[in-house]
Parts: sequence; structure tokens; C-alpha cells
Amino acid sequence: MADNARDRLRELLDAVLEGTDGSAGGERRRLDDMADDAASSPFHFSRSLSRATGEAPVEMRRRVLLERASWQLARGTSVTDAAWAAGYGSVEGFSRAFDRAFGHPPSRPARGGHWLPAPNGIHFHPPTSLWLRAEEHPMNPLNEQLIAHDLDDTRTLLETAKGLREDEFRALLQPGTTVLSWDGPEESIATVLEHQVFTKEVWLASIEGHDTPARDASPDATRLVERHDSVAPRWLETVRDIDRRGAWNDRLIDALCDPPESFVISSVIAHVLTYSAHRRQLVRRMLTAAGHEVDHGDPIMWLRAQLGEAP
Repeated sequence: MADNARDRLRELLDAVLEGTDGSAGGERRRLDDMADDAASSPFHFSRSLSRATGEAPVEMRRRVLLERASWQLARGTSVTDAAWAAGYGSVEGFSRAFDRAFGHPPSRPARGGHWLPAPNGIHFHPPTSLWLRAEEHPMNPLNEQLIAHDLDDTRTLLETAKGLREDEFRALLQPGTTVLSWDGPEESIATVLEHQVFTKEVWLASIEGHDTPARDASPDATRLVERHDSVAPRWLETVRDIDRRGAWNDRLIDALCDPPESFVISSVIAHVLTYSAHRRQLVRRMLTAAGHEVDHGDPIMWLRAQLGEAP
């Protein structure tokens, strides 16, 4: 790479990471702020950095700040202080983002280092520096986005369900609907969302070698949010671990089946994603039938929001 190209990339990175050294107010920078510092328009700034590093500016900044937060938490920083330093307006928002990123809540001790998967080897290096790793093997971006979108979109629908009346939540809005024969009818929002959460719970138990998980007889939406928030980070970390080990073609002997069955791991993940997407759209149809306005659940719009891009 020519010297001027390296210098320009350095300028772009400086603009993205300004304030990650702990300087006051630096954590809450927007894409426009970064582009201004790099003497560029937001569009060209985002395109140039994404091409050079394989990661959008807002996404890189969010990841590096979460890496810094993990390092700070391991050294005694409170969750509240780490959330504020990482630019989050609430502890709840920070905790959800941390859960999705690391596979465990910020209140629990880390199981490894503070680095997250990255397409470019750029990581937070304490106390205020960056580290460029020579070789990086991140999870395939498509796989990462499919898993993360599924988990986020499911939670969005669960939050919507919390605002429903009890009769709306349990009403038979799609009589005769069955997603999978062995799961039985899924005719209400309550039933579809419970199956949506339980599917990940039971497959995760199979992969981890645990017994069939307990299942609430008639959970309300708040309880389903709790169950989802428990299983989601573990599911994400499990898929990441499969990817890291290159274990997609390994076989799972599922002892929870009677008799036990053998499944290729990649087919299990594909199965969960396929029927999860179907159930998410089924819930949207039910919500619409009940007179509630919902979005389309489009992963394009979801990713734009994750990257801080305008619709």
C-alpha cells in the first residue's frame, strides 16, 4: 500500500476512534462527526472505511467501545460506569448490546479476553491504544447477521407482545395453523412466540448435552422476554463457537429424541433459522389481523439501523 493510502486510512481510523481513549463526550460521536473530522461526506467516509477494513465506521466504533468496556469491567468498573463510557444512554441498552456481543451479561465475569470477532484485526488495546492483529478469523458476516437479526427481531416482537391485552395475546387469530406437525397448532401470538423461544432452548440443550428444558405451561409475554434474554446470548455464542472450530459438518447425536437421532450441525442451525423466520412473519400477520401496525422485519433495514445509517 502506498504511503499516502496508509496515511489516509490512518486518518479515517482516527476519525472513527476519536474519544475511545476516554476523553469527555467522545463516546457519543455520530457518523456525521466522524466524517467531519476526516474532511469527508458521511457517504464517502463510510464507503472508504468499509472498503479498506471490511467494517462500517459506526459498527467498528461500537465494537471497540464494547471491547474497552469488557476490559474495564474485568478491572472493577461498575456496569453503570462502563455503559456511560461506551456511549449508551441506559444500562439496559448497554447490557443487551454486551450480551449479544460477548454471549454473557456485563455483570458476569468474562470467560476469555476482551476482543470480539473482527474482519480487520483492529481491536482495543489497554489502556488507550489499538492493536492490529496480523491474522483474524471472524465469523462469516452473513452467518453473523442472520443469527443476530433473528435474535433481535424476535425480541422486538416479544416487546410488542408485552403491550397487548391478554385476550389479544391468546386469541386464536389463525385457526388451523401448524408450523411443524410435531409442535402442534400455533393459532395465537402466545403459542407462536412460546414455540419461537422454546425451539432455541431445546436445541441448545441438545447441543450442550443437557436434559429437556423446563417449559412454562402458559407464559405471559414478560416471562417469554426473560426466557429469550437467557437463551439468546448462549445461542449466539454456540453458533460462533461452531464457526470458530469449523464444526459445521460435525454430527449431533440428539439424545432428547426418542429414539436418539443424528443431525449435521449446519442443518440444525439452518432448521432453527428457517422456522424462526417463518414464525416471526406469522406473528406479524397475527398482529396485523388484531389491528396493530408492525414493520416488515426486513434484515436490510435492521442492518442499516445497526450501522447508524439513515433509512
